[in-house]
This record gives sequence, structure tokens and C-alpha cells, in this order.
Amino acid sequence: MTTQWHRGTRNAMYAPNIHTKKCWTEYFQAVAFGLKPFELRNEDDVRYEVGDLLILQEEDKDTGKLTGQVVAAQITYVLRSSIFLAQGYAALGIRLLQ
Repeated sequence: MTTQWHRGTRNAMYAPNIHTKKCWTEYFQAVAFGLKPFELRNEDDVRYEVGDLLILQEEDKDTGKLTGQVVAAQITYVLRSSIFLAQGYAALGIRLLQ
């Protein structure tokens, strides 16, 4: 069975890509508590699409080690090519998943 995730640039029916990324504690906690419903990400190695899943792993900024804390979010909006974004970056609107 195929799940409908969104109606956008891709086919209306598709399985989402899953992106697992590290996130420093200060930003991770803001996302986890629902205070930061967006992520700014470089698209040099990956292209984000509406409907994709973003798995954020908390990383200690000082040690570079993962803390074991993880949150999952669905990408709800992708902004590229804005005068406010550096070349190759995207602003991702995200919604936390329970």
C-alpha cells in the first residue's frame, strides 16, 4: 500500500525520503520543545522535498558526540533561492511527529 504524503512537484503518491542529520544541543532542544519549527540545511549532498522525514540526532557541540536524543519531523515547506539564504542552502518548515 502506498501512502499519500503530499501533492507537489513529485507524484502525488510516493514514499518519503528519510534524512538523518546531526543537530547541536541548543537548536535540537528548541526543535524538540516545539519552539523552532524550521531547519536551515545545506543541500550540497541531499535535496529536501515536502513530505520527506527529517531525523535529528542531538550532538554535543563541544565534544562532537551524539547524546542519544532523537526527534523526527516531517518537512512541510522548502524555501530555496531566496535573497536571505546562502547559495546551496534551504529553509525547511518542519512538523514534529509523535
